[in-house]
Amino acid sequence: MTPTELIRAVQNRLKARWVTDVTSAEPTDSWPHRFPTGLAAVPQDDLQARWADVHQPSVHMWRDWAHDHELAVIDKPRRVWVIQDLPTHIEISNIDEAARLVAGEWPDRLTRARQRIDVLRQRFPACDHAAVIRAVDDYTDIDFDLLLTVADWYLQDPTRAASGVTPRQVPLPGVHAKWLQARTAGVLALTGLDTLGLLPRHPARIHFTYLDPDHRAAGHRWHDSATVGDAFKPAYQPTVVLISENKDTAIHFPPISGGVAVEGDGFGGKTAAAFPWLAEAPRLFYWGDVDAHGYEILNGYRADGLPVTSILMDAATYKAYEPYGTNTDKYNVPLKPGSPKPLLHLTDAERTVYETVLDPANTGHRRIEQERIPLQDASAALNLATTGA
Repeated sequence: MTPTELIRAVQNRLKARWVTDVTSAEPTDSWPHRFPTGLAAVPQDDLQARWADVHQPSVHMWRDWAHDHELAVIDKPRRVWVIQDLPTHIEISNIDEAARLVAGEWPDRLTRARQRIDVLRQRFPACDHAAVIRAVDDYTDIDFDLLLTVADWYLQDPTRAASGVTPRQVPLPGVHAKWLQARTAGVLALTGLDTLGLLPRHPARIHFTYLDPDHRAAGHRWHDSATVGDAFKPAYQPTVVLISENKDTAIHFPPISGGVAVEGDGFGGKTAAAFPWLAEAPRLFYWGDVDAHGYEILNGYRADGLPVTSILMDAATYKAYEPYGTNTDKYNVPLKPGSPKPLLHLTDAERTVYETVLDPANTGHRRIEQERIPLQDASAALNLATTGA
């Protein structure tokens, strides 16, 4: 055992018990607690054989460390030729001493939790205080105050929980949809309600463009959408489906017989897989940005059961279009090297480029956006992948 390992043991006990310790009206059995230094477990023969070079320095180290951290030492008599007191345990007397030793966020965390439990006991005496404190642990003070306001609003008229509104329609200043969706658990814990009666998010949907030239020439619609769970059939059963990461490339993709271009636009493979006419297309392709995120999306589609074949995501594409690349993401944040994820569904060729764009030694751009590749080149690549010509 080392001091670092002992601190880790204290931290683990703190993590497991701090909510109960802070919220309980009665003393708990968490503290004081004695943590072993390891000296009590040393066999007698080893204790004497390695006393001068190993165990005696360890004794001095533990005593000095405990003194420096103002911690109590628990001694146990052991025979080392003569009876000597060895520091076999370090005692942590209470939760605050544990937090002081572990340091980091813990002292402030306990202070914040105690302030909030005082508020909860006064304003919401009937709620499950431990559940609320756990739920609001990472709330800012502003978020916690807003939570109290939302809880009061629901408790003033419990029928509001059956009103069937969307998160965006809750009529409280400062409460926006994303805030309420992210903190529903805190509101439920504070109010004791089973539900807030909020309408679920709308079903996932896709938008796509019909690419078949005969279909277009007949004057039919070019663009369409489909919602998961809705009865829907496309204007024709596509024989070629291209899922494009970028919306514009899907909308403006050149015509191809029997083709449909689907706007990826952030939806995952599960959404696309929900449409049999799409998932079962004889030729199913994915075209994304040549960057780490693009390959992670590609891997995700396959993991979700869509057997997509990639186009323009190989080493030849990277070599040809790398001069037109960038080293920032869509938010203009610099792209940094990193450790490749397993991504078990990439081909060897795809993984080569994925590792290249993450390689610290790579001096080329780490991202080639779809839009930098001319659509006529993409159309030629799709025709080659589809027909071999």
